Amino acid sequence: MKKLKVMIVDDEVTIVEGFKKLFDWDKHGCMLICEAGDGMSAINQAKLYQPDIIIMDINLPIVNGLDAISMIREQNPNITFIVISGYDEFEYCQEALRLKVKDYILKPVKYEELGEVIDHIRMDQFHVAVDNKAPLKEEIKNENSKIIFRFIAYIQEHLVEDISLQKLSQEFHMNPAYISQLFKNETGINYHSYLTRLRINKSKTLLTTTDKSISEIASAVGFSDYRVFTKMFKNYMSMTPSQYKSHNDYLSITVQTNDKT
Repeated sequence: MKKLKVMIVDDEVTIVEGFKKLFDWDKHGCMLICEAGDGMSAINQAKLYQPDIIIMDINLPIVNGLDAISMIREQNPNITFIVISGYDEFEYCQEALRLKVKDYILKPVKYEELGEVIDHIRMDQFHVAVDNKAPLKEEIKNENSKIIFRFIAYIQEHLVEDISLQKLSQEFHMNPAYISQLFKNETGINYHSYLTRLRINKSKTLLTTTDKSISEIASAVGFSDYRVFTKMFKNYMSMTPSQYKSHNDYLSITVQTNDKT
């Protein structure tokens, strides 16, 4: 899979330099292509360089981060945004939700947390390539990527089942260690992490779009024990499935109410 192009927008030079020097972009399948110190520059740079991901601060000079996101979305709706902010306030979170940012990370940024968010974005983008047959030929350019595509198609089809690495190796007649290494090389994460994240992502969709119980959702995404599912969900999302559902229901209702006023 090709490296994702990243743009950083923050008016604090020390934070930008920290991102550039301390975060392992290559490990997470990314490369930094540009940076900006204010919202207007961010809008112009995004149009010029067409990044895949923009890491955006909120409190920016000239044009604030949220307004900049809205303007950039108009010129390129395919860019993924990660908001970083020193403000843990509901209004900012609410507006970020309305703008459909990928995540909202509080400063000081924990690079491990940022890495997990970027890994999720890479996984999402790979699934876009899997789901859209037309661009797939461009996205999958080598033999290893073609093999991974076959794995992912199989996993998505059998998500409810026990899809261990051993089961996958039996299905495709390949060495488990070789499959594991392929996953790491092509997606940036190991097979077990990939499968777990895929199941958690699927469960998030079910939590916000259906009335299924936690136990039913756990079964639907391949967890035989809802308690294990709850524990894994909390590890990844820092909240339980019930809290996630309640939180999103509340924010969605609030956004809908504000849109009508």
